[in-house]
Amino acid sequence: MFGQGASSAMEPQITDIAILGAGAVGQLICHQLHSAGLAVGLIARESVSTSEATDWQDLVFCPLPSTDASADSVSYRVPKVSLDSTGLQQVKLLIVCVKAYQVVDAISPLLDKLSPQCHILLLHNGMGPHLALAPKLQGRGLSLGTTSQGVLRQSRWQVKQTGQGLTQFGHFTGPALPHTLRDGLLNAIPSSEWVEAIIPSLWQKLAVNAAINPLTALHQCPNGTLAQAQFTQTITSILDELVEVASHDGIALDRQMLEERVYRVIELTAANFSSMHQDVAHHRPTEIEQINGYICDRASAHGLSAATNAQMCQSIKQLSAITSPA
Repeated sequence: MFGQGASSAMEPQITDIAILGAGAVGQLICHQLHSAGLAVGLIARESVSTSEATDWQDLVFCPLPSTDASADSVSYRVPKVSLDSTGLQQVKLLIVCVKAYQVVDAISPLLDKLSPQCHILLLHNGMGPHLALAPKLQGRGLSLGTTSQGVLRQSRWQVKQTGQGLTQFGHFTGPALPHTLRDGLLNAIPSSEWVEAIIPSLWQKLAVNAAINPLTALHQCPNGTLAQAQFTQTITSILDELVEVASHDGIALDRQMLEERVYRVIELTAANFSSMHQDVAHHRPTEIEQINGYICDRASAHGLSAATNAQMCQSIKQLSAITSPA
């Protein structure tokens, strides 16, 4: 049964919120906003490549396993956002859920068509795109976010939630996100919060990704394998370098808390495969430059060494080159 928006006429629907990037996380956030009754639409790869008029997309969402019958798969329908000026001008909030290395290229063609008041929210792994994007926003507001919700893409338009987790949003630059939109996000997304200092939160998430992603990709193992003693020294060195670099960026991180968080994630997601593991396994580009590479970039800016993180970058690039199809 389709949810709201599945009217017989299928007339174009006003979308206050557009999600750019219809991957696993994009579809998860879309479902949560749609379920809360918010006017949300998708900007998918097909829309970007064809500039097609607004139509509709059928999606399937599989919630976390439950004994409750209401936990069955949910089919619903949301509009695709037209990429002409009429379609994009109405968007008040653009949530960007593409891969970190795609952010600037994905948003740039839309900037001249978006309303000058449209707020941008980046929600991706790693760090760095916010610094490259901010000067291009023509006075628009920019917020940043991070989520630990687990979600698996089962097919092009079907995702399954695999774990609960904290989602955090916060302001970065430009005009603030209007309270109505901010409250709408927080009410729609379980275990979400607005934080006044979002950059430290992103560094904390970066620590988890920097420790887990490259090692699971290099050793072709699930997250839980990293609890073994053979990985302790490398994880310790990754975190030591990250904390030192962050401190030179003016970000004070609790070293012990970070390590506890990393090993808690390893334990709670023991059977899961990291996104970088999956990217390497499926011959896709990785976000290594925006994870361990970001640590190296910031280290270089301060005249510091981040040798272990640099080694992770080099090893992942070599692995990707070896595993890429000819």
